[in-house]
Amino acid sequence: MKAVDSIEKSNVILTRVKDLAAFFKFRLSVIVVLSAILGYFMGTTHADFGSITALIVGGFLLTGASNGLNQVWERDLDKLMNRTMNRPLPTGRMSVNEGLIIALVSGALGVLILWYFLNPICGILGLIAIFSYVLVYTPMKQKSAIAVFVGAFPGAIPPMLGYVAATSDFNIEPGLLFATQFFWQFPHFWAIAWVANEDYQRAGYKLLPFQAGQTKASAFQILLYSLILIPVSLLPWALPLDGPMVGNFAFWLILAAGLGFAYTAWKLYVSCDMKDARRTMFASFFYLPIVQLLYVLDKLHG
Repeated sequence: MKAVDSIEKSNVILTRVKDLAAFFKFRLSVIVVLSAILGYFMGTTHADFGSITALIVGGFLLTGASNGLNQVWERDLDKLMNRTMNRPLPTGRMSVNEGLIIALVSGALGVLILWYFLNPICGILGLIAIFSYVLVYTPMKQKSAIAVFVGAFPGAIPPMLGYVAATSDFNIEPGLLFATQFFWQFPHFWAIAWVANEDYQRAGYKLLPFQAGQTKASAFQILLYSLILIPVSLLPWALPLDGPMVGNFAFWLILAAGLGFAYTAWKLYVSCDMKDARRTMFASFFYLPIVQLLYVLDKLHG
């Protein structure tokens, strides 16, 4: 009996851990924190273990809180979509009050860690990110496709925050990192919205650029922003005026990555086919971390 009870307790704990990971969107949170860490290394070549730890812990708590509050807000809509109906809140494995407490405490701790262990600018950026994501972007998703534009602002903060964590300075350099991630989000989220369009329609989300949905016009917007992303991603090479952030090594590889990403968007524009939409979506997953890693490697190489 003791062995059976032990197994049951282990299963309960494992289920609980899985639910918390789903509530925090663990994999997405890891990607966001990685973006912040790469931004940190763009700001310095001398890593401080304490600062990196604070950035990781604070960033993860803040991102997880944003994702959790988003799920609390959208719990009834999540029941309507295949991709979200098995989350902890729609299934009742986690109560609304429990979710709220976990998310609010995590968000508060995340902001405090960024503020006191890094610097006040990081705390303010974290506060802006969670506020705009939860209270502006989330309710707008059902109202207008402009939600993607609004959501791109908090979504682009992580690398900028990481740079400021390393330098305590808010100038053009973190702004350039922000710009790349900001413009990347348009083809990225529109490709996801294309692939998940049927699911999103069940919840009434308006995330493709045109109300008609999976059309040539929407595909053209994905292509257009993937092309805009190319020169934007090269700004750290061209600017600032007192010396580039990265050199020629990064320039050519980032250009190649941008052209490759844009090619998948071109294929989608020509075909308007779901297969090409998936290719564009997966290309977007790889594009951003590759470009940001190239920024850092070139800086370290230089």
